[in-house]
Amino acid sequence: MASTENKNALILLHPADNVLVCIRHIQPGDGVTIDGAEVVSADAIQVGHKVARADLQTGEKIYKYGAAIGSLLTSVQRGEHVHMHNMQSDYIPSHTRTRQNSQRSES
Repeated sequence: MASTENKNALILLHPADNVLVCIRHIQPGDGVTIDGAEVVSADAIQVGHKVARADLQTGEKIYKYGAAIGSLLTSVQRGEHVHMHNMQSDYIPSHTRTRQNSQRSES
């Protein structure tokens, strides 16, 4: 299990996972320990979001709960935020909170 100066900010859900899950908000500049290595977070990371456990390359599968949940759109370094901005689901369409405007035709 990983930890931070704020104690237990990240958890490892399965030994095969290449991401950790944030259980406390992380601020830019916060130090976190990942697998014994000290890493300074460059990002604000919300509870429930993922953090790279190691350096990961574009196209690499993301493992959470020991299962592949998607793949990276861009490379990330250990400690970086992994979420919809840099990964995609390989199984279902990803949805965002952005709503597209639809045009209605009036008769």
